[in-house]
Amino acid sequence: MQYPQAGLFCSRKRSLLLLILLIVFISGCEKVELERADGTPSNWDKYRGQWVLVNYWAEWCKPCLEEIPELNELDKAPDIAVLGVNFDGVSGAPLLELGERMGIEFTLLAADPGPDLGWQVPMALPATFVVDPDGALIEARFGPQTEEDIRAMIGE
Repeated sequence: MQYPQAGLFCSRKRSLLLLILLIVFISGCEKVELERADGTPSNWDKYRGQWVLVNYWAEWCKPCLEEIPELNELDKAPDIAVLGVNFDGVSGAPLLELGERMGIEFTLLAADPGPDLGWQVPMALPATFVVDPDGALIEARFGPQTEEDIRAMIGE
């Protein structure tokens, strides 16, 4: 004896399972949108294939001032991108003016991408989050960074 409804139940169960898997897959592909200090949008995925240094800094932080020239040099490398996050939440034109006054040549972000990436706000400055070319956070470094130290860490 055949039970047609049993086949229908299995088909619905299989469809529901496929739908759940699709939802899980799509939610894992959520894009992290960034905004530069000048308002230009950028996508986190744009940085895949490069080392990314997300540097938290503040105007009042003397060690932050010390590392700016080092970070500027690192940002010139084709395989490294430096993204600056102002710890005090300065944004827009005042952030651009502050960055210019401080000699920052690397990209300044309008907002901290950390919460969207699952990172906690650093408790000390300067802080540099190091992300590998696959997009994985591999280390959070505290204190002023040098070009030499960063290049040694990433194996250059």
